[in-house]
Amino acid sequence: MPDDRPSSPSSSSPRTSSSRSSASTDDSSPLPPSSLGRLRDRVLDTVSHHLPQSDDGTPSIEEPPKRTGSYARWLPVLRALPWILGALFVLSFAWDFPGVTLSVAGYSIALEHLLRYTTVSGLIGFGTNWLAITMLFRPRQQRPIVGQGLVPSQRERVAFRLAQAVSDELINKRIIMEKIRESGLAAQYRDVLVAMAGDVVTDEEVREELKAVLRTVLRDVLSSPAVQNRIADFTAEQMEKNAEGLPGVAFRTYRLFGEEDFQERLRSATRRLPETVGPLLDELDPVLDRLPAHLERHGDTIEDLLMQVIIRLVSTVDVERIVFENVRAYDEQQLEMLLRRTTNEQLNYIKYLGAVLGIIGGLIIWAPAVSLAVVTTLGLAVYAVDEALFRARSSDGGS
Repeated sequence: MPDDRPSSPSSSSPRTSSSRSSASTDDSSPLPPSSLGRLRDRVLDTVSHHLPQSDDGTPSIEEPPKRTGSYARWLPVLRALPWILGALFVLSFAWDFPGVTLSVAGYSIALEHLLRYTTVSGLIGFGTNWLAITMLFRPRQQRPIVGQGLVPSQRERVAFRLAQAVSDELINKRIIMEKIRESGLAAQYRDVLVAMAGDVVTDEEVREELKAVLRTVLRDVLSSPAVQNRIADFTAEQMEKNAEGLPGVAFRTYRLFGEEDFQERLRSATRRLPETVGPLLDELDPVLDRLPAHLERHGDTIEDLLMQVIIRLVSTVDVERIVFENVRAYDEQQLEMLLRRTTNEQLNYIKYLGAVLGIIGGLIIWAPAVSLAVVTTLGLAVYAVDEALFRARSSDGGS
């Protein structure tokens, strides 16, 4: 039997040492960051063709137009009402219809003190509503005597109730899962995943970069003395374990009389493992070629896995806590602006409407019988006209 062992340790040592030096220099070097960077860039470039377009910042839904009712047309006029009332109140100290009498249908109505009653009542109505609305938001900070506004003082509770309402009625896990199932999101991304995988594994540049990375990693691992020793020990253990019959007897006899030679051959073979990485990686091409078809055949399984992943992700999302923490993070001014952005016009209308109702109250104090009759008549007339217009519009819309 030809003996392919080195003739002596001394004769083999220069060649062995040089090969080890070469391995440690060429194959045991750390993985260059540029290799991973090129692989990553190439994969991302290939995958990007299948990904949805990035959001350009345009809102997915348009803001609904502001509804402007009749109060919006009257609001500019009502803004001047408190100033007019204030001026008339000052005038009432100099002149307030002294001795003036008005005759209506045979009844005489004294107009004296009319300005005083109506302006004071109107200013009280305006001031009361102004104070009530202001106290919703001001003072923003806790004051020693006047306290703090309702909204700032209850910020934590407002945030909690808002988060609870959103998570219970608007966005919760059940609604999210229903929308995901209705949209067929898992099936869509299954097809995208299969297409992406097919493009990635069939791209020659991706394959070359992948092989380069694997080649460097495997050579680095297999060049490690510790790894080589573990492979050699494992190989010897398995050979001993599976040695049976006459070949097993011969193998054990050989190890009995030539253990040192056996170990040297084994170590020499493990030292040549880094050289086998290249041919080994060439066997990767057929596997990658079969991968797209394999993924296509198991599309249903992939869809089920994606659905399970989505369910797990949704189940970990605590919508209520997210809304609560975000609203709670608003300071007093931000919270006020959040509420005022949608209700400021209505709040102003309520505030100035208090002046109008105050004027009506002043008229009733000044002349109870006549004022009540006039106010009741006008109120019923306005209600009747409004109801008639509402029904006419409803019938037009129904037809």
